[in-house]
Amino acid sequence: MNWIVIVDHLPALPEAILLVGACVLMIADTFVKDERRAPTYWIAQGTLALCAAATLFVLSVSGLSKYYLFNGLFVADFLSHLVKLVSYGAVSAALVYSRQWLVDRSLLRGEFFSLLLFSLLGMMILASASSFLTVYLGLELMSLCLYALVALNRDSALATEAAMKYFVLGALSSGLLLYGMSMIYGATGTLTIPEVAKVVRGVASSSTDHNFLVFGLVFVVPGTAFKLGVVPFHMWIPDVYHGAPTPVTLVIGSGPKLAAFAMAIRLLVNALPELAADWQQMLALLAILSIALGNITAIAQSNLKRMLAYSAIANMGFMLLGLLSGMVDGNWLNREAAYSASLFYMIIYTIMSVGAFGMLLLLSRAGFDCENLEDVRGLNRRNPWYALLMMVLMLSLAGLPPTAGFYAKLAVFNAAVAAGWLWLAVGAVLLSLVGAYYYLRIVKLMYFDEPAEGVPSQPRVPGGALMSANGLALLFFGVLPQPLMGLCAVAIASL
Repeated sequence: MNWIVIVDHLPALPEAILLVGACVLMIADTFVKDERRAPTYWIAQGTLALCAAATLFVLSVSGLSKYYLFNGLFVADFLSHLVKLVSYGAVSAALVYSRQWLVDRSLLRGEFFSLLLFSLLGMMILASASSFLTVYLGLELMSLCLYALVALNRDSALATEAAMKYFVLGALSSGLLLYGMSMIYGATGTLTIPEVAKVVRGVASSSTDHNFLVFGLVFVVPGTAFKLGVVPFHMWIPDVYHGAPTPVTLVIGSGPKLAAFAMAIRLLVNALPELAADWQQMLALLAILSIALGNITAIAQSNLKRMLAYSAIANMGFMLLGLLSGMVDGNWLNREAAYSASLFYMIIYTIMSVGAFGMLLLLSRAGFDCENLEDVRGLNRRNPWYALLMMVLMLSLAGLPPTAGFYAKLAVFNAAVAAGWLWLAVGAVLLSLVGAYYYLRIVKLMYFDEPAEGVPSQPRVPGGALMSANGLALLFFGVLPQPLMGLCAVAIASL
């Protein structure tokens, strides 16, 4: 009997390992006196490596099959495995890039590692959520840890203000999402996502029930949009990105975005496919507003973190182009191409975001934070290799060839055109040309301007190898996108 229980719960092995690892880390850190916290750091990295190995093992055992656990609360499919693996990489990279930055400011404490791992656990639960209960559990576990991380520097008024804004607006969005899910529960009588889809399919023909479901959807979409950070639910993004310590900004801009995308897939595509005509209209408006406001407002920013914040808003708008293009004229023929394009875009954006904020960390020193445009002036003269990597990151964010960002944008544009959203695709292309200005401005500052006074002459070397891999990965997936695109297609086909 014990063996059967173990086999039945095998797909949840990565979550169990992470939970145990986070608890061990909290206890072990109380005995660590070293300011670099080497034991704590390596326990965190080792836990992430074990989680990755466990996920690959589960994948090798289950293949492309879909397994439901805990009475339908938890699902293990290829999409959840892929999202988890990318999230491990993002959190591991965040630890590498941020370690010296935190040491220089006496902020490398045990709570940073434990909150980061518990936040990752929330992302994993969100990726595998198969019930409104687990969606909300994963979302709150992830969010509460991030609220605390934003306020990691308790002596910074800017960080404290950012944490309060994030907490208040996050609580509001969670309330909206919870209210929307309760309305859908009232209309369907079930919390399990596959059962919701079955019931919705049956009641969609009734105008009264349909209106009730749409009323719930009106609250679910804003709750999801807040976590993605799209207009008009973007108000927290610039202030939180700017006020949070840069390592925390790196974390917020990578894994949680991917987890929010998985949440959108579970809630909209898996649970409410019969209401696609309704939520597609909402997402179309959110997409064009996000691309427009994000790209236009970023031009006026002199702070790099705020600029990347508005860039994140615009990039989430581009991702929505694929998410709203799955259904065409009542059929799902464009489903796999559209949703796999969105997933590919999210993975590439995660790599770009980790690299961009990681570069800011590597260019910083004790007593100096690389946060303003002036701080990257003349980088090519100080370190040509870092300048080249930064240029690759900026070109990819701008969506220019031969980087992965170009193929990612091309994929979502193709999906939108195939679904008949031609006006949306044309508008997005024109606005992406506007957005290219502020990315290319950074390239111009690095290569054609003199270094600013007071900027360290040489960037930090630790983490440089990972940054090189980060930049080269964008070139690799730009030239050979098909392996990753194929994985994304398999993930969407497994839904």
